[in-house]
Amino acid sequence: MGKQLLRAATSVGANYRAAGRARSKAEFVSKIGIVVEEADESVLWLECLIETGIVKEDLLGNLLAEANELVAIFAASQRTARG
Repeated sequence: MGKQLLRAATSVGANYRAAGRARSKAEFVSKIGIVVEEADESVLWLECLIETGIVKEDLLGNLLAEANELVAIFAASQRTARG
């Protein structure tokens, strides 16, 4: 699970950077969509780590809350870009 979280979380940053360099609105919408998916996957893996008891919730609670906030921000950006 930790490796999956690492892959998803680093993908968020890489794809957000790529979205910032998009050559068109359509490309931006596509890239930011990937960011939303990977950020949401990161939330999933954080929840799994907590629910399985691998990591205590008090250690990941703030991180999980921030990850959910980022998903909401990226999704709002995607909705705005779609027009």
